[in-house]
Amino acid sequence: MIGGGQGAYIGNIHRIAARLDGQWDLVAGAFDVDPQRGRDFAIGEGLDPARAYGSYQDLIAGEAGRDDKVDAVAICTPNFTHYPIAKALIDAGFDVICEKPLTATLEDAIALEKLARERGSFVGVTYTYSGYPMVHEARVRVANGELGKIRTIQVEYPLEWMATAIESEGNAQAAWRTDPTKNGRGGSIGDIGTHAYHLAGFVTGLTVEALTADLATFVPGRALDDNAHVMIRYEGGARGLLWSSQVALGNSNGVRLRVFGSEGSLQWFQEQPNELIFQPLGGRVQTIKRGTDEVSEDAKVRSRTPPGHPEGYLEAFANLYAGFAEVIRARRAGRDPGSIGQNVPLAYDGLKGVAFVEAVVDSAESDLPVWLTPVAT
Repeated sequence: MIGGGQGAYIGNIHRIAARLDGQWDLVAGAFDVDPQRGRDFAIGEGLDPARAYGSYQDLIAGEAGRDDKVDAVAICTPNFTHYPIAKALIDAGFDVICEKPLTATLEDAIALEKLARERGSFVGVTYTYSGYPMVHEARVRVANGELGKIRTIQVEYPLEWMATAIESEGNAQAAWRTDPTKNGRGGSIGDIGTHAYHLAGFVTGLTVEALTADLATFVPGRALDDNAHVMIRYEGGARGLLWSSQVALGNSNGVRLRVFGSEGSLQWFQEQPNELIFQPLGGRVQTIKRGTDEVSEDAKVRSRTPPGHPEGYLEAFANLYAGFAEVIRARRAGRDPGSIGQNVPLAYDGLKGVAFVEAVVDSAESDLPVWLTPVAT
């Protein structure tokens, strides 16, 4: 692991998720920009002091020469560092697991996705919400035609944690997220809106054709948007609305997706993740529960406990790590990945996310619609 050391929220999430199913062991790391602090953290995590590195360059050099070198490296650092670290890892022959967004700029995302493709490197991107069993259930039901032709998609990701200028009060996580040189051009849209965008596309399989965006910065002095509204036109005629906000009081992590078709609708709410609401045309409202016999194999393979035993964010994150492990094993064995390795977010998904953020900011700055074109093949 690179980054994710003392005081870093997401690093601990990665460590828990990676270990949950016994698919991964954490054996090496460069956890902090302060080399000694990073080494101390690694030793505190039980790592061999010889594999407690002071920098990602040291990690690459040290692991490359080992017979038991790491199988993959997780990047848990701020956005602006993703590209140089991931590029160096791929150049050195390592597989990569990267926090979203893939990079801070579209130019870097295109270059990184191309490099990974040309080198045959694995790059997984942690779009967490695509790890939930009932999100996969929704995806299957849409693909099976149970909703008919998709008409409208509404997806939102409201938070309240940055409703005041906490970046100026010593909150390091907020500080880099509000700094364009470290976060990229998009504030709330790049930090959490990209999750909402990926979730909607993951479930429906639809591609954004055009969008019109309105970005707002409600906290005085903040350099990036903290609220975004995006009107979306999908290929095939469906319409969408996306809302992301870091200043929505009363919302801790209010990810919600609603998909409406000609024959039915689906609703999923991240704070009640074990249930999917299905409404067929002319029929009764159905609450589909995780772990029951009626759900798809895609949902079953991502569940660990019987119905009524809640599974949530950590388990969803662990499903990504289990999927990444399966894909890497399958690639090395020259076989197709099993069920848990299907539909995991990869480098191209990360590239599409960065392209979406760039298009949203372009639209907001120009006050005009933006038409999206394929960013890679």
